[in-house]
Amino acid sequence: MKTIRPFLLAICTLMTIAGAHATTVIPPTFDELVAEAELIFQGTVTDVQSQWVGEGGQRHIVSYVTVQVDDSIKGNPGKSYTMQMLGGTVGDQTMEVSDSPKFKVGDRDILFVEHNGTQFIPLVGIMHGRFRVEQDSTTGADVVKSDKGRAVTDLAALGKDGHGSAPQNSIAATAGKSLRATDFKAAIRAKLRATNP
Repeated sequence: MKTIRPFLLAICTLMTIAGAHATTVIPPTFDELVAEAELIFQGTVTDVQSQWVGEGGQRHIVSYVTVQVDDSIKGNPGKSYTMQMLGGTVGDQTMEVSDSPKFKVGDRDILFVEHNGTQFIPLVGIMHGRFRVEQDSTTGADVVKSDKGRAVTDLAALGKDGHGSAPQNSIAATAGKSLRATDFKAAIRAKLRATNP
């Protein structure tokens, strides 16, 4: 029985990791993002460290993504916040969770964090809880894009098409205007005030 127990534990761990790889995510709406996040903040990635953790069949790679907090919107992340995420690269070995965000030093993001340290990707809706902040090449303004780099143009579309891109007949979509980061954060704060007067 003692030799079977570690074997069963290893099988359960592998099934959990395999399940994480095959996870299907229903994109959250804007309201769900704001409500479900324990922390919301804008920041700049300052460090990404990956390491092996666990022993035997429980051995896996975990990445620690440290973000300098530039603007705290919900909760208190402090001046610097580190997220623990399943997956990463150590040496020549890589472990990936499909559709999980890939962070690198210098990335600027607005993050919707939940269950850090207990959830394999501690963002609401995995990749949907990360919004890239990039400078618009035409206007110079900071604009918001999805984790995959699509312009976010319509908050009401979040959770409907998965990216928050406006419908094709929308003026915003035809003009190609991305939502400004300041407007996105103002909408989050307004939603928080409306739900927690």
